[in-house]
Amino acid sequence: MSEAIDPQRAVDFIRDSAKPLAIAIGNRIYVEEYRKTLKALLMKKHSEKSVAAQEVEAYAHPEYQAHLLAIQAAVEAAEMLKWQMIAAQARVEVWRSQEASGRAMDRATR
Repeated sequence: MSEAIDPQRAVDFIRDSAKPLAIAIGNRIYVEEYRKTLKALLMKKHSEKSVAAQEVEAYAHPEYQAHLLAIQAAVEAAEMLKWQMIAAQARVEVWRSQEASGRAMDRATR
């Protein structure tokens, strides 16, 4: 049998992780949106070229490629916290089910 579920610990995790999750989601949105700004800034450096050529230069720029890695990290952090929260919520639900089953067993054996 698996170890007992501590619902208070799960609830504490949910409470304590709310702000870090909000920050991670905010960071994720920021880096995703900033990608457009960065692309425009990099395209502007090559304003003498056609728009298609500007776009190629922007996408190939090391700064843009580094920003893609920042997006990857931000998405990973936000998703990790999100799934940890979902797992904590699931632990509380499993505990509730176990408690309800235990009460039903107690009533059946009386």
